[in-house]
Amino acid sequence: MPTTPSHPEAPARRRFLGQAALLGAALPGLAAAQAQDAGGGSPHRATAPADRGPFWPGGSRLAISISMQFEAGAQPERGASGPFPPLDPRYPDYPMQTWYAYGVREGIPRLLDLWERTGVTVTSHMVGQAVERHPELAREIVARGHEAAGHGQTWEPQYSMSAAQERASYVQSIASIERATGVRPVGFNAFWMRGSPHTLSILQSLGFLYHIDDLSRDEPSRLQVGGKPFVVVPYTVRNNDIVRFDSPATSVDDFLGELKADFDVLYAEGATRRRMMSISAHDRISGTPARVQALERFIRYAQGHPGVAFLRKDEIARFILGARDVPAA
Repeated sequence: MPTTPSHPEAPARRRFLGQAALLGAALPGLAAAQAQDAGGGSPHRATAPADRGPFWPGGSRLAISISMQFEAGAQPERGASGPFPPLDPRYPDYPMQTWYAYGVREGIPRLLDLWERTGVTVTSHMVGQAVERHPELAREIVARGHEAAGHGQTWEPQYSMSAAQERASYVQSIASIERATGVRPVGFNAFWMRGSPHTLSILQSLGFLYHIDDLSRDEPSRLQVGGKPFVVVPYTVRNNDIVRFDSPATSVDDFLGELKADFDVLYAEGATRRRMMSISAHDRISGTPARVQALERFIRYAQGHPGVAFLRKDEIARFILGARDVPAA
């Protein structure tokens, strides 16, 4: 298993230096683009119009947020879905369990090294039961500067729970994450994005700030829940590994090409409106060598453009709570 950094200040320092480097790289390009705009020499504005902007912290033009789902260890022992043909649930599926184990033994450690190499911080949606079985890995995720967010206590779908069952599940999940990492989650992702009519009110009452179970925009939105603002940080299907590498299956080069094309359009649109790109990486799926390589190639490509900020979802939610020109969900 990976080891936790020996110096308690190292993760924070790495994160600060990474963000400073990104901002430093962005400033010359932003200044040049602004100068061209003033002279009518550029088709795109690098910052928001004066009466609306900035769209993102530090005047960034586009926000990219990566999700790293920490689920391995919470899958059911029988009947779990994966790359093998369905097996009668009366029998244990040993190969399937090893496929999930790859997520904690290889996938997340490899992804954590990628995030550190590129200076990126991500949001990890953690299933409480997975955290309980691998607390040292959950602790390392947070120690290395990443956000721990809620993803339910088990793989039981929220939409089929009563309000009391759903609340109890979230309370248990919060406790599991807080016990292992020392932090309380403020963001939530439901099982296959399918919450219940009670989900948002329960989350709001438990101190959550945002959820991600919404595909309707390429920018965050805001709604009122119980008379208080609650943020929607949009999720993705088109940039979701569990969908793209499964149904239908695509190659890493095809996925990389789509990520770049998605980025190019959103980056262009980001000249005049708030734009956000979301990418989803599951522990056992995106943590393979070839897929990590593709993710690194994309991150380097995006970082080669001025004004691109990789943000955790809690950072986005807190910014949106106080931002102007945020659409209603």
